[in-house]
Amino acid sequence: MSGQSLLVPGELSPARSVPGNIRRPEYVGKPAPTPYTGPEVQTAETIEAMRIAGRIAAQAMEEAAKLIAPGVTTDELDKVAHEYMCDHGAYPSTLGYRGYPKSLCSSVNEVICHGIPDSTVLRDGDIVNLDVTAYIGGVHGDNNATYLCGAVDEESRLLVERTREALNRAIKAVRPGRQINVIGRVIESYAKRFGYGVVRDFTGHGINSSFHSGLIIPHYDSPHATTVIEPGMTFTIEPMLTLGTHDYDMWDDGWTVVTKDRKRTAQFEHTLVVTDSGADILTLP
Repeated sequence: MSGQSLLVPGELSPARSVPGNIRRPEYVGKPAPTPYTGPEVQTAETIEAMRIAGRIAAQAMEEAAKLIAPGVTTDELDKVAHEYMCDHGAYPSTLGYRGYPKSLCSSVNEVICHGIPDSTVLRDGDIVNLDVTAYIGGVHGDNNATYLCGAVDEESRLLVERTREALNRAIKAVRPGRQINVIGRVIESYAKRFGYGVVRDFTGHGINSSFHSGLIIPHYDSPHATTVIEPGMTFTIEPMLTLGTHDYDMWDDGWTVVTKDRKRTAQFEHTLVVTDSGADILTLP
């Protein structure tokens, strides 16, 4: 594996502003969102609105990813995604969610998820996850992907490639009438082929007018994930695979989650709607 030194927190830039004409999610300015009490199965109108939000989120992520290169800061990536979403009438869902200070999550190397963009400078050989969610039309679209920065070692490159494949396999496993745990079963069985850890405490989730509806999508074979999949359900699948343990530590910022053994980790995510025959990806650019 790459001999990169471990990450340390950088300096945060001032909060970015969002034009006043862009609709905010209800949780902005509050310590926590109002708990969602609506259905997991969405109307056709909500699904089409989510397709718009998902497309903007996917395009914002793509635009930010174009900048990934040695010498670029994660804050610069945040700026690009923030401006893209605002320019397209969307609010960056993470900005102000439970106090989160930025418009995307940038998780580098040993960071599992929720890394905060700051003055951290990307290095040749890093792997970088970008997690972008857009809110527009009263709904959210959430996606993430892991990118290679410069010349990445083979072990890390394979981890990234196989994590993407784990997501693809999980999406193909979605069928009405199956239980949610089929998703985690597929991911875990694939990851075990390579000796990868599968993160358990951070999961996929229901998403709609709520950023996190309360529906949980484990990425391992959980005996508790017995909810039956139905057409019209909308949720994310976002496996996090590691080169070592699935155990983790959290930085003092209350957000940044790192592998306990500090080995590398990768993640990919799409927002989906369940159809009569499978799943349709809503986060396509």
